[in-house]
Amino acid sequence: MRYRASLLIYLKEGVLDTQGRTILRSLHDLGYGEVQDVRVGKYLRITLEAADESAARRQAEAMCSDLLVNDLIEEYSLVVEEEGK
Repeated sequence: MRYRASLLIYLKEGVLDTQGRTILRSLHDLGYGEVQDVRVGKYLRITLEAADESAARRQAEAMCSDLLVNDLIEEYSLVVEEEGK
């Protein structure tokens, strides 16, 4: 069965996000002073074959651990769902 893993990777709190700070300053310069913080992240969508949703989640989490996420400075959120839903 085919599954889609949607992965959002972002820097942990306390890790300087220079892109986020630059965007924040630009938003303030444009008059959006109410914006308090901006964090920039990465979005990955992975399509994979697995026996069931649980197996697909395990595969995606292994990919995060092995390659996609630097757990020293990054956190992630993961949503796995059957493709087509």
